[in-house]
Amino acid sequence: MSLFNGKAVFITSATKLSECPKADLPEICFAGRSNVGKSSLINAIVNRKNIARTSNVPGKTQQMNYYRIGDDCFFVDLPGYGYAKVPKKERDRWGRNIREYLLGRDTLRLIMHVVDARHEPTTLDQDFFFWMASNEIPFCVLLSKADKISNNKIAQSKKVVRKTLAEMNIEVPILAYSSDSRKGIRDIQELIEEFIEE
Repeated sequence: MSLFNGKAVFITSATKLSECPKADLPEICFAGRSNVGKSSLINAIVNRKNIARTSNVPGKTQQMNYYRIGDDCFFVDLPGYGYAKVPKKERDRWGRNIREYLLGRDTLRLIMHVVDARHEPTTLDQDFFFWMASNEIPFCVLLSKADKISNNKIAQSKKVVRKTLAEMNIEVPILAYSSDSRKGIRDIQELIEEFIEE
């Protein structure tokens, strides 16, 4: 498959469902708190340095950024949630638009929900787990920054997430990775391939 050979192109930014590109390819969506590393993950998956714009400023991604990955799929980088300095009115608008997209986009195959491996899932993360499961939207949990902690700590983080999900009667893949060292990136690529080839 040509999916991860660097043929990735930024297409457009959309603020709502009606602005999204024509729905003619499967879509893989990246969600999570502001500054958790979604853009860096996209760059690592497609093996390109700067296809997705990264920033040290939380809340920078304020639109759904679309990347076309060869002729195979779109990656969609969602606005990060939970950043307090963005006005509440703006956060509420993002929330409505994102929910409309997630519920109304027929070509959406999988949400990659990124959580920092060094911390337990926040209340916002847990609310999103529950919301996705309640709406029967396929998702997985990706634990970022796995190079910053020991293998033992990674195992503990996975256990905490698995327990949190189990309490909601949810069972989904949980993978740990590092965008910097590329640890775990191949596993994520294989998971994406599974969902795109369905």
